[in-house]
Parts: sequence; structure tokens; C-alpha cells
Amino acid sequence: MKAPEKIAFTASDYPPAREALAQLTGRYGNVPPQEADVIVALGGDGFMLHTLHATQDLDIPVYGMNRGTVGFLMNAYGEDDLPERLARAEEAVLNPLRMKAQTVNGEQHTALAINEVSLLRAGPQAAKLRITVDDKVRLDELVADGVMLATPAGSTAYNYSAHGPILPIGSDVLALTAVAPFRPRRWRGALLPKTARVRFDVLEHEKRPIMAEADGRAVKDVKWVEVHSDPETRHRILFDPGHGLEERLILEQFA
Repeated sequence: MKAPEKIAFTASDYPPAREALAQLTGRYGNVPPQEADVIVALGGDGFMLHTLHATQDLDIPVYGMNRGTVGFLMNAYGEDDLPERLARAEEAVLNPLRMKAQTVNGEQHTALAINEVSLLRAGPQAAKLRITVDDKVRLDELVADGVMLATPAGSTAYNYSAHGPILPIGSDVLALTAVAPFRPRRWRGALLPKTARVRFDVLEHEKRPIMAEADGRAVKDVKWVEVHSDPETRHRILFDPGHGLEERLILEQFA
């Protein structure tokens, strides 16, 4: 892209992020996101996800600079030559997961998830779930602390900590991963095509309450959850050359 003339800066509440916001806006100015050529997010991965969700209807690329902790989705922080860095940045386009959940009292909720949709036990007893893929029951009963469906971009996050696979960007694959499975003992999840539509039915929901989360946004006491990739929604993320998502996912496997 050409060097942007109008930059929108946004920052988390973390003090280093607020300090960076003051420095950068004083140096490069600041415009509202809807008027910007590019959005610069200052914080950590959680704030980057928040920014992507908040600006998903603008079709404006987001460039993150790490003022948080891990910063997997962020670039290194630097105040100098920012327009030139933005002009050289490489773009990755991500399609989120769309979650539809119905609670035990009949309420329906929808949400988008860039990383993963997870179902987690909300009580002392393990979750008991039935898993259906493209209208065919694939697992009659999973007893576990939970289960998740993760995108390639999210495969190094909660999915990886639950021993799920790291997925290459552009692989058109989703990871279905159990969290501390008890039955079946040997089930370690599955790789599904990006086009798959996955349904989770909560068994014995009165005894074993479940909550569903889409990138940390929770719906309590769910009865069933349906998840599929949403190709109509596009998140545009910018990375410094040589430090894009594909390279980062490879590096994670050799760390």
C-alpha cells in the first residue's frame, strides 16, 4: 500500500499502550477510524482482537504494535518512520468463525470469533457433548472439560495449549480440539475443512451446565451451539515484511 495520509490510533488501557498513544498521536496526528487509511492498534493480542471486531465493518487494514505481553498478532513497537513501515507492510486476510448458540431458556445469541469458539464446563462435573459435522453425528458422546473449534490464526492460542495442532495460514482447515478429554480416552480431536458446519449438543445440561465463548465473549447455560466459517466477513491485518502470520506459525512449531 502507499504511505497512508490518515492514521487512526487506538490503544488499550495498559499504561505502556497509553504512553505510546500519546507519543504517536502527537507525532503523526489522529483521525476517527471511519476516516482513516489504516488503523494502528497499540496493546496486546487481546486488544488486537477487540480492535478487529470493533472495526470489521470498515474494511480498513489494522496494524498492531505490541504494547502488551505476547503480541503474536502484533508488530514490534517503534515510533520512527511509521508511514513508511505501513507502506511496506504485508496484508493477511482472515475469515472468522460465526457462532450461533441457544440457551436452555430458548434465547439465541450470535457472535464472531477470529481465534476460536469454545464450549467449557460451568460447574463441578465434566461436560457431556454430542458433535455433529455437516448434519452427520461424528461423536455420540464426548466427556471432557470442553471442546473448541479453532481457525489457523487462533491455532497457536488456546487450541495449542490444549494440545491441538498448529494450522498453516491459508490451509482452509479448522481444528476441532478437546479440552482434557475423559471419554473417549484416545480421542485427540479432528481436522475439518473450512467449509464444515459443526454443531455441539449439550447432554444433561441441567446436571452439567456449559458456557460457550467466542474470542472470550461468553454465553452461559447453552443447550446447543452451531459454528461455521464466515467467508463474507474479512479482517485485514498488516505485518512487517518477513514477520507475517505464516512465518510466525512456522516459528511456533520450532520454539
